[in-house]
Amino acid sequence: MGTDVFHSPVPMKVNGRPCEPVVDHRSTLLDVLREQLDLTGAKKGCDHGQCGACTVLVDGRRANSCLLLAVALEGCDITTVEGLRAAGGKGPHPLQRAFVERDAFQCGYCTPGQICSAAGVLAEAAAGHPSHVTDPGAAAGAPVALSRPEIRERLSGNLCRCGAYPHIVEAVEDAATAESPGAAGSAEGAVR
Repeated sequence: MGTDVFHSPVPMKVNGRPCEPVVDHRSTLLDVLREQLDLTGAKKGCDHGQCGACTVLVDGRRANSCLLLAVALEGCDITTVEGLRAAGGKGPHPLQRAFVERDAFQCGYCTPGQICSAAGVLAEAAAGHPSHVTDPGAAAGAPVALSRPEIRERLSGNLCRCGAYPHIVEAVEDAATAESPGAAGSAEGAVR
């Protein structure tokens, strides 16, 4: 497909690799990832940004890829569940291991979005970003301890129709404890 007034090449980095897909200006990031780049981990659930099945990391921050126009992401660093790796690029990310060990999925449809969102949660908490349930007396900018209420609040935008929530919370709790404070959920250390 050549470029025309409705299509543009969009240079970006996906899972640590530079690419330049030619995208229809109306295409979402989710559609480009799935249909052009063959990265099918992010799922199309509601297509309205309400279920979280399409969650990916954009420049280290979690985002619903069904709501983002791909043409607006020039120069961005996109990480999908396929790009998450353990520190040093060896083996699966601690969240992926924890989800398996805790049986934190049933049908698995929401799992890639849950894992990407959880990676964002680990990074946000390590950077000291408060949530609605963070103790107001906590030191500003200090890492936030990921208690079960914190994890539940921070993952509230990701739905699981199977109801695996208790195991998901346990998996995120395990990964948060396993990670060192400096590397907890770091997008830099999480991608290949």
